[in-house]
Amino acid sequence: MAVLVWIVEGTWASCVDAARAHVGEDKDVVLLHVSGHEVPDIAHGAFAGLLGRGHPERDPGLQVEQLAAESADRLLRAAADRLGRPCSRVERGGRVEREVVRAAAGAELLILARDGDRGRLGPKSLGPASRFVVDHAPCPVLLVWPEAAPAVADLPPPPPPPPPPPHDR
Repeated sequence: MAVLVWIVEGTWASCVDAARAHVGEDKDVVLLHVSGHEVPDIAHGAFAGLLGRGHPERDPGLQVEQLAAESADRLLRAAADRLGRPCSRVERGGRVEREVVRAAAGAELLILARDGDRGRLGPKSLGPASRFVVDHAPCPVLLVWPEAAPAVADLPPPPPPPPPPPHDR
């Protein structure tokens, strides 16, 4: 079984650092990046619907897909360099959160970073895709802060106690 490290622009370095700190040298590490299809699909659709009937070679969606693939490759190479040890690099495409969960099947551990409101503790520190992954991961999850975590003193106050039960008369 391998340790899966989800590589996302903006938070990848903290995930790689967590793998360096918490994953033994005897464990296989897989760096995973998932490219969503939303932006290329929009470009394809706009071109087909408005601009390019009869000229598929001019479809800007193809260029967007190529740029995304090049960006993912650079990101995975940078993550592998930072990890500083042998690893596998995997690029997937599709619904990001679902591809991460599928990739985590059979993993020993999944490492990901908080990507929401990182200025305070709590559930809003996870974006929608990360929340889905944390809720559906089929393996243990190591959830890291991309920078120093907010102070525990910033916890919201506890809820008020429930009202006393009504008295029977």
